[in-house]
Amino acid sequence: MKKIHIKKPDIKGAFHKLKNLKTEDVKAAWKAGRERRARIIEERRNSAFARKMKPVYAFMNRFSLVFHALLACIINFAIEAISRHSVFEAWDYMTGTPMVFLYNAFMIFITFSIVYLFKRRVFVRIIISVLWMVLGVANGYMLMKRVTPFNAQDLKVAKDGLTLINNYFNGFELTVLIIGIVSVIIWVISMWKRGGQYEGKIRRVWALVGIVVCFVAYGFASDLAVEKRVVSTYFGNIAFAYEDYGLPYCFMASLFNTGITEPNDYSKETIAKISNNGEITKNETGRTEEELPNIIFVQLESYFDVDEAEFFTTSQDACPNLHEMYKNYSSGYFKVPSVGAGTANTEFEVLTGMNLRYFGPGEYPYKTVLKDQTSESAATALAALGYGTHALHNNGGNFYSRARVFNNIGFDSFTSKEFMNILQTTENGWAKDDILVQHVMDSMNTTDGKDFVFAVSVQGHGDYPEEKVLENPAIQVEGIQDEATKNKWEYYVNQVYEMDQFAGNLVKAVEDRGEPSVIVFYGDHLPTMGLKAEDLKGRYLYNTNYVIWDNIGLPKEDRNVPSYQIMADVFDRLDIHSGTGFNYHQERRKTKNYLADLELLQYDILYGKQYVYDGKLPITEGHMVMGIKDVSLKNVVPHLDGGYSLYGENFTKSSKVYVNGEKQKSSFLNNTRIDLSETELINGDVIVVSQVGSSNTIFRSSDEYIYQDGQLICQEGTATDKTKSWVEQTDGDE
Repeated sequence: MKKIHIKKPDIKGAFHKLKNLKTEDVKAAWKAGRERRARIIEERRNSAFARKMKPVYAFMNRFSLVFHALLACIINFAIEAISRHSVFEAWDYMTGTPMVFLYNAFMIFITFSIVYLFKRRVFVRIIISVLWMVLGVANGYMLMKRVTPFNAQDLKVAKDGLTLINNYFNGFELTVLIIGIVSVIIWVISMWKRGGQYEGKIRRVWALVGIVVCFVAYGFASDLAVEKRVVSTYFGNIAFAYEDYGLPYCFMASLFNTGITEPNDYSKETIAKISNNGEITKNETGRTEEELPNIIFVQLESYFDVDEAEFFTTSQDACPNLHEMYKNYSSGYFKVPSVGAGTANTEFEVLTGMNLRYFGPGEYPYKTVLKDQTSESAATALAALGYGTHALHNNGGNFYSRARVFNNIGFDSFTSKEFMNILQTTENGWAKDDILVQHVMDSMNTTDGKDFVFAVSVQGHGDYPEEKVLENPAIQVEGIQDEATKNKWEYYVNQVYEMDQFAGNLVKAVEDRGEPSVIVFYGDHLPTMGLKAEDLKGRYLYNTNYVIWDNIGLPKEDRNVPSYQIMADVFDRLDIHSGTGFNYHQERRKTKNYLADLELLQYDILYGKQYVYDGKLPITEGHMVMGIKDVSLKNVVPHLDGGYSLYGENFTKSSKVYVNGEKQKSSFLNNTRIDLSETELINGDVIVVSQVGSSNTIFRSSDEYIYQDGQLICQEGTATDKTKSWVEQTDGDE
């Protein structure tokens, strides 16, 4: 075998040449480089591929505008076919609404105008085309996994989504995805060399003028399209909007149309009139302190009463506990702002009393305005009446930026999965909900008074497997012929059954406490099952179900409630009048201009000058701590073969050990023991155990412990300060 000889670099010689470098040498090198590049270009021009493609490129350049228009139509049709999972549906969309189709094609067309700034026009066309096709493929795949289409706000939760990649991609799909991405990248790179160059003179000034004209023309076209109702600036239903108005327009609308646009009649005087000169900011109740109940809201992931489905039956009642509650307590349909996804938006409406219809399409306030800005909520409204306020979620604390948002809307504590010892998970990896029962109890035990607990479950989360993963399901599904569809529904129904068991267990645990309490159960949205309105008894995709359980004798009053009104409705039943938004709903729900004035009020609170508060803001900074139990260390035991065992309390799988500020390789064994396999401790080392979320976010840390002669010396008072916000004590990075 021939040996490979690697020549040693002549560093000394290189420095010598650099030292003696002359101007003439630089000019000669520059000239040689130009000649070499010219030679390479000439070789490419004369290659077999270039000669073959030369007439094609010439045609494309001579009739570039016509070519761009044709290409834009082809791309538009392709991404709609991918999004709709059907060439025939794309054809119906194109022929049924030709003006919408042409408007979207025009949007794609103007993006091709930038090619005139470059010599490598073929390559730039390819880049633009690939970007549009990637958008179509992403939307098509998202719609396979959920009902809500791909929008710009999904890009803001992309980092969160990466942590759940195994929940949405199986091994085969992930392999295909990686191969596809790599293949496209290789092809695009190859076209940089093979795509040829424009041989004429580039007139960049005229090109820029042409680009400006194109975009101005698009602006006029957009105004005309809205005026003639070809498209709309309001998406009451983002999924239906994508079907009606096309992917390009809807995606761009979700990218640029965010938040709430300032209403025309916004002013201090208008807000004063709406708020009755600030009267709706009051915090009061007609109940005595002893009469005020604990208030628990439980948001059930992807839950709805499966008896509402008309195309299948179940072997037994999937929701016996909740059905019993429906019979005896106030219940009804629960109108939510999304289908198949968008948990955080239902959550936002419930907690703030704000209606998402006034926000930009596809907006997630949790990822935008509330991530860095404080706002009043149910937590601040009840805290003003002396309630302890706690949030719970058996998923990651960083998902949807909840750890930051809950801090900014006034919660006292947030217990995420990083503070839970989750032992039971579903077949596709989500934590089961029953673990929330104990954590609800633990949260209520932290205060002597009344508590508001807001719990978000995760067990019912998709994706639902098409193969049979439940060997002996408690409930069988009948009436569905397609095996894959049947398996998905059978899996889902059994998750609903276990969620119902959790609801029953929570009610029993609260009853056993013997304290006056109210529990509200509701579903955040329908599951990602491709449901249609005609599949449901209620004939509406934006309805789930709710029930208000209590042990204080509230009268049964069944009615349908939208998610942004539910908190105000419960408060009203309890004679609680606290929180600006909730007071507004209670006083104005059945009055003239209710919704128009609500938009003004929401704008004032989140984006305006906050006239309603008259300088008396209900919350200026958060104070929330992560978790409610301290992690502590008791002792350290060395292993005979090296390493140590740390013994203590309240460890979880998210407990990470730091020695002198450096994270150690560790193994979680149980809530009292963590093993360090590669660590060598010496006297004076500082040991800290932290609860760590995604992106290495440290949510909470124990006291520091000094290692000394095999013992741990606690430095009391060095742990995360429970009197301050966790964000204030960390960088809060996600």
